[in-house]
Amino acid sequence: MLEQNRAPKSRGFYVRMKLQNSKHGRPQDKGSFYTYCKWVLWLSLTLYFFSSYLISNHPNQNKPTTSLSKTHFSTLPSRALFESVIDNTTTALLKNKELFKGLKVFVYDLPAKYNTNWLSNDRCRTHLFAAEVAIHRAILTSDFFTSDPSRADFFLVPVYVSCNFSTVNGFPAIGHARTLIASAVQLIRTRYPFWDRNQGSDHVFVATHDFGSCFHTMENVAIADGVPDFLKKSIVLQTFGVKHKHPCQEVENVVIPPYVSPESVRKSLENAPADGRRDIFAFFRGKMEVHPKNVSGRYYSKRVRTNIWRKYNGDRRFYLQRRRFMGYQSEIVRSVFCLCPLGWAPWSPRLVESVALGCVPVIIADGIRLPFDDVVPWAEISLTVAEKDVGKLGTILEHVASTNLSAIQKNIWDPRVRRALLFHDRIQPGDATWQVLSALENKLARSYRRGSVSSE
Repeated sequence: MLEQNRAPKSRGFYVRMKLQNSKHGRPQDKGSFYTYCKWVLWLSLTLYFFSSYLISNHPNQNKPTTSLSKTHFSTLPSRALFESVIDNTTTALLKNKELFKGLKVFVYDLPAKYNTNWLSNDRCRTHLFAAEVAIHRAILTSDFFTSDPSRADFFLVPVYVSCNFSTVNGFPAIGHARTLIASAVQLIRTRYPFWDRNQGSDHVFVATHDFGSCFHTMENVAIADGVPDFLKKSIVLQTFGVKHKHPCQEVENVVIPPYVSPESVRKSLENAPADGRRDIFAFFRGKMEVHPKNVSGRYYSKRVRTNIWRKYNGDRRFYLQRRRFMGYQSEIVRSVFCLCPLGWAPWSPRLVESVALGCVPVIIADGIRLPFDDVVPWAEISLTVAEKDVGKLGTILEHVASTNLSAIQKNIWDPRVRRALLFHDRIQPGDATWQVLSALENKLARSYRRGSVSSE
């Protein structure tokens, strides 16, 4: 059983003052009292910041080396203190009008059939593809939104295509996606002049499906279809991304994380074992086909999940479950390593859930491009295992657990990392929508407005 050593709580202090009258009942001299209070306040603040520095920068040198029997985690009080510092910067950052170089986004007010009608199904807001909803909401309620299109650097086209859930299997059916988006583009071209002036190169779309802007769940069909011609000059925010050349990323794109509800993360952390123990060594719950070849003749997960099941089912170190369980996040918070193998596509919501809940993600998806890799230190918070090496998983994880696991866990508990991977209805400094805007700042050369201003 894995145990967590909690760092001792930082010791605070207080100053008790009792103001006494002089022998004759006269109050103390006002000037000396003011000087005394200033001295006490200065001393208090000095001691507080000095002790905070010692705690955060000088860990206990007597801690034992990490082993399988004893695993160390950053303590909750430390995370809370760090987050409070970040939260205190929120107002100042949002009030900075030059943030992201003063970037502004206009959001098209499309008829409800393109977006809000889909919200009649509650899953539309919370399932793994719901970033299309979260980004729309967050920008509309932010200081980066402008209702004046003449002031806009970018134009968001809010079309929800992932909320058409199949009545057969409950999964999103996106066969209507191309038609729906094409219809929206035709509508805005009819009503506004902004698309045609630069062929939509400053227009932004969200594609949170298996193969992003190819809009199909099967890779062979997605490749054959490719990116729709009318989108090829635009910017696509998509969950799909690989390091090699691929037809489904032959468009200006930003790799974003799949949606995981911040509220579900908060509740799961609150309900985590009080002693912080993680008694599951390696965890995976999800589709693992015993016979992975489907009716189309293709192999799910390139047989990776099948090989994991065949090799480690019955291994006491591995907690593998093939059936769905709505409360599976309660298992993640008890796990040291969380396996994140590819499915049909290389990405998975497990990447975000693992990081957010303090479980080290074990990424098994060759060539995957990870979201916001310029700000999220993936190499320091995760493990990458080649698909061909899944048979060595046990040995690999044992080695990490006995060497640098503590360092990885310390990095993963940095609140800035978790925040960068979670979307909120209202933008928070450093959160996923914030990272999207940061990525758009790097594409301001595509802004027609900026180009027009510079040419004047």
